[in-house]
Amino acid sequence: MKIELLGGCTKNEMDSRIQKVAASGKLSRFPGNVFEVLESCNDYEKNLKLIKRIIGMGHKSIIEHDYLVFAICDVTPIIEQTIIGNRLTSFTIKSRREVDFRTAGFYIPDFRDKEGNIHRCNKELKEKYTNHMKFLFNTYGDLVDSGINVEDSRFILPYSYYSNIIMGLDARNLERLTISLLHGPLGKISELKEFGNILFELIKKFVPYLAENIEDYEEFPTDESDYINSLYTRPDINILDKPHLLSYTSNPDRVILKSCIMYNYQCSEDAAEKILDSSAKKDTNYEAKLMDIILHKEERRELEQVNFTFQIPISLSILTHLTRHRMHSLLVPSFVPMWNLKNYIIPPTINAKKDALELFNLAIDKNIQMLEEFKKYDIFEYDLIYFYLGCQMVNVMTSINGRSLQWILRMRCCNKAQWQIRNIAKELARQVKQVAPLLGKGLGSTCVTDLVCYEGKECCGLIDTL
Repeated sequence: MKIELLGGCTKNEMDSRIQKVAASGKLSRFPGNVFEVLESCNDYEKNLKLIKRIIGMGHKSIIEHDYLVFAICDVTPIIEQTIIGNRLTSFTIKSRREVDFRTAGFYIPDFRDKEGNIHRCNKELKEKYTNHMKFLFNTYGDLVDSGINVEDSRFILPYSYYSNIIMGLDARNLERLTISLLHGPLGKISELKEFGNILFELIKKFVPYLAENIEDYEEFPTDESDYINSLYTRPDINILDKPHLLSYTSNPDRVILKSCIMYNYQCSEDAAEKILDSSAKKDTNYEAKLMDIILHKEERRELEQVNFTFQIPISLSILTHLTRHRMHSLLVPSFVPMWNLKNYIIPPTINAKKDALELFNLAIDKNIQMLEEFKKYDIFEYDLIYFYLGCQMVNVMTSINGRSLQWILRMRCCNKAQWQIRNIAKELARQVKQVAPLLGKGLGSTCVTDLVCYEGKECCGLIDTL
C-alpha cells in the first residue's frame, strides 16, 4: 500500500492552505472585509493556533475549506468500499469493466487468532491463501481467454485484488474518515488500520491542526449488533429475488405538485390543495403538464420532497455502481460476520457457455471449501473477508429522494450500463411508476424520457427506434 498527498505539500502551499482556513475562522468576528481578513492572517504559527482553538470549540466548518487529494496505490476493494461509503469524498477508481486485472496483484494479510494475535500457523496459512488466490486469478484469466469479457469475468475475482484510487476530500471528512479507521470497528480489519495509520502520518506532516484531535479521540462504543444478537439468534441470509419498494411518501405525485405551488405562491398546503384542484378543473392535463415542467427544469427541488425506500439484492462486483451515487442513504451490511458464500450470481455470458460455466463453478466450490478449511483454524474473522468473490450477493437498503432517483436511473437504465445494475434500475423505475405515475414518466434513460442521447458516437441506437 502506498499513499501520497498530491499537492499542498510545499512550505508555500501549506502556508496558503492554512491561511485560508484561519481566515475563514476569523472572518465572522473581524471588522474588515474578506480580503483584509486574508491579509491579516500572515503568520503560519498564529494561524495554526487559531484553527486549533476554533475546531477545539466544535466549529469545524472552517476546515472544509482545506481540500486534499490523495493518490492511493495497491489497496483492495475493502478500502474502495470504505472510501465510497464516506459519502462526501470524491474518487476515481480503475475500472474493472475496461481493464484486464489478471496481473493486478492481491493483498496477503497476516492471519490472527481469535484474540487478535498473529496466528501460530500464520506462515502456513499465508502460503495456502496465496496459492488459492493465484488459482482464482488464473481462473479469471482463463475466462477472459475463453472469450468472456472482463466485465463478466471479474465476478470470479476475490476481494483481495489490488486497485488504485485518486481520492479527494476536505479536512473535516479526512478527520472523520481517519478517526473511524483508527478508533472504530473498521480498525479490526488490518488493511483498514494500516490505511488509517498512513493517513494519520500524512496528517501530522501536512494537516497538523487535525493531529491532536485524532490522536486523543476515544474508542467508539460497542456497535448495536452485540445487543441485537443477545436477544435473537442470527438467521440465515436469504437474498431477495429482486428489489423491493419498502415505503414511500404518501401520494408522491401530489406532494411534488403541491410543493411547486407552495414554492411559487408562498401559500399553505391547504391553499395549494385548492389551487391544484381548481387548476385541474380548468385544464384536465394540468397535473401532467406541471409535472413535465418540474421534471425538466434546471432546479428540481420539488422532486426532493418525496422519498422512496428500497431493499436491493446486488453483487459485490456491482455494489460500487450504486454506492458511488452520494445523494442517497445507503445501508450496506458489514463484512463480518461472514456472509453465506453460496449466495452468488452467475453472469449470463458465463452461464451460456459450458466450458466457462465449469471453470466458474469449480472456482466457487474451491473457494467455499478453502474458507471452511480456514475457519477450522479459529482465525480472527476479519482476516477472512478476502475470500469474498465479486459474484457474492448481498441485500442493501437505501432511501432516495425523487430528484436523486431520476439522476441515478437516467444513467443506470441506459443500455450502456452494466447489465445487473441496469436490471436493478429498471425494476426501481417500474415499481415507482406504480405509485407515482406522473413522476414515473421522468424515470429512465434520457432517450426514453427526453428523446435525447448524450452518448454521441457510442449511442446504442435505441433512440432511433422510439
